[in-house]
Amino acid sequence: MTPFERAEETIRRCRALARCSEDPNATTRTFLSAPMREVHALVSEWMQHAGMTVEIDAAGNLRGVYSADRTAGSRRLVIGSHLDTVPNAGAFDGILGVIMAVALVEQLDGRRYPFTIEAVGFSEEEGVRFGAPFIGSRALAGAIDEALLDRQDAGGHSVREVIGQYGLNPDNLAAATATPDSAGFLEFHIEQGPVLDALDLPLGIVDAIVGLTRCEFTFEGAANHAGTTPMADRRDALAGAAEWMVQVERLARETPQLVATVGRVIAEPGASNVIPGRCRAMLDLRHGNDAQRHAALEAMTTLAHAVGAGRGLRVTVEPRLDQNAVPMDPAMTAQLAAAVEKCGYPVHRMTSGAGHDAMIVASRMPVAMLFVRSPRGVSHHPDETVRVEDVAAALRVGAAYLEAFAHA
Repeated sequence: MTPFERAEETIRRCRALARCSEDPNATTRTFLSAPMREVHALVSEWMQHAGMTVEIDAAGNLRGVYSADRTAGSRRLVIGSHLDTVPNAGAFDGILGVIMAVALVEQLDGRRYPFTIEAVGFSEEEGVRFGAPFIGSRALAGAIDEALLDRQDAGGHSVREVIGQYGLNPDNLAAATATPDSAGFLEFHIEQGPVLDALDLPLGIVDAIVGLTRCEFTFEGAANHAGTTPMADRRDALAGAAEWMVQVERLARETPQLVATVGRVIAEPGASNVIPGRCRAMLDLRHGNDAQRHAALEAMTTLAHAVGAGRGLRVTVEPRLDQNAVPMDPAMTAQLAAAVEKCGYPVHRMTSGAGHDAMIVASRMPVAMLFVRSPRGVSHHPDETVRVEDVAAALRVGAAYLEAFAHA
């Protein structure tokens, strides 16, 4: 099978997995939901056909191991990404990286390297079901704690309970940690942005993943009748939050490389004829420089309190996530760049504006990432797609990287 044909097969497999969904009309697959069993069955079959031994660890990660040449020493390259999705997702975010790991092993056609290849499909990265991302890669990194296991979903089921209901044992999570011989982690992922498409490039080498802050800002005023309360006497929490959001947008536009999003707003009591007395707004803040991100958060917090003081509102801020920027491993990234150049493609380095499993695994082993172009920059949407020639390019680069890793 040629790289182009294997790329076509990889895309077909991703689209087949997209049909494994909690929603019959869209692709939605959250942590250890029923459709994940279908995904595990299909990907396990492909892994086994490629010559891997397969298991599901206590966090629900699907792991296929292609052993080293018997004469080789102990060293392992882990390749993978995540198998869960956001609601109403596309077919390729995360999933492409898992299926490409399988395809790279298939391309070997039984040939063994002097290192073990482990293909991993993480059970969870998006944070949809429990509001906490990276459950799968946290398990590989040995970073799951009791607080995470006790988190509950909307139905009141904890992470611990869901693991047990799936037929796994949360007491065995220590065994899900990466093996001591793990020498590196390589993640293939769609870019999820428009940069490569605008540059007409098939691939991009990630040199760092931006830092991420999530905070919930709560504006509290006074609910009152919408028809009888004069405008001058109102303490409208939603109006205050809206004024603050406009200032957040202004500050982000004025700060190079800073991106800020208020993606969820909940106004209470939520009736059309009642002035909102309380409004919760979730801020998502990202920058490649942690100091600049923290300074921006401080400035936005000051703005929120200023708005509150001017409108007679009480403002509170609750941190939800603070993830530092994560650089990729220089040696692995240089090897990846050399593989891209060897295969005849332009070398373009870039920072990832989205979080990925690689940033979690980086605490455990060296990591590198290769982006595949996202046509029109579409992601987290049913229109998300990839080009066959770009996937073929990534497979060629992946094969060249395996050769380089064998001699490193």
